[in-house]
Amino acid sequence: MEFAVVPTDAGVPGTLEELTIAVGGRRHSALAAGPGNGELVLFLHGWPEFADAWTEQLHALGEAGYRAVAVDQRGYAAGARPDGVEHYTLDQLVGDALAFAGSQGADRFHLVARDWGGMIAWALATAHPERLRSLTVLSTPHPAALRRAAATDDGQFHDLGYIRFFRRGVGKAEKYLLRDEAAQLRAVYSRRIPVEIVERSVARLSEPGALTATLNWYRGATDDDFDIPAGRIAVPTLYLWGREDPYLGQSAAELTVHHIDAEYRFQILEGASQWMAMEAPDEVIALLLDHIGRH
Repeated sequence: MEFAVVPTDAGVPGTLEELTIAVGGRRHSALAAGPGNGELVLFLHGWPEFADAWTEQLHALGEAGYRAVAVDQRGYAAGARPDGVEHYTLDQLVGDALAFAGSQGADRFHLVARDWGGMIAWALATAHPERLRSLTVLSTPHPAALRRAAATDDGQFHDLGYIRFFRRGVGKAEKYLLRDEAAQLRAVYSRRIPVEIVERSVARLSEPGALTATLNWYRGATDDDFDIPAGRIAVPTLYLWGREDPYLGQSAAELTVHHIDAEYRFQILEGASQWMAMEAPDEVIALLLDHIGRH
């Protein structure tokens, strides 16, 4: 896969670099911090957010000497928004992540991911463990653990109803989320997320075709049984789960340990939800620095 990096901002001290990463003819906007020769820490966002969800972590990891990069992924970046569900299969999204790392010249890298980014991370770690120095996943349990929890826990099955709506309500889901000046979309975000990030995200997702492209992750990369191709994990892993997560419950979080064959730490963040990177940035950063620093 061909890729290239085009710096669009040389960077000012205290600010993040703005990059464009070209992958297979698509152009992904990205944010970066830290020296170009530092160990790469690649951040993958979830739905409905962008690279700027990792702002605090990028600053901290960059200041610690790592090359920290967060990318607006396929469907999210305006220049990487192909039409059609067939362009959003999991193998393509995993391929994108590997290309993002390759664009930084990294044969091996640390991977940090949340929500749908977490699904990509579990699949990538399964298929390409030799590429990862460490794995950190926020909120998203191992897919097999989530599948088991959904099959045995009525509460967990019910809490994942929004995914079934996104998959089957093509067009209807978009209208529902964007009606009344995107009131339902705004309601998805935690009230503890900075208002400017919420408004910027809503504005970008309101662009023509943007919301459909991001929902195509649900429609093209999974099924109602959450059959994500993730198996045994042989990479040192940190898994963070927020006690107040309204969609991904404790049973799936606790079952994740059964799928890890490497060093593993499971940390519950009290008072945080799936948005913990923005709700509790200092706690997440401290855990990240410890985990990445040891690997």
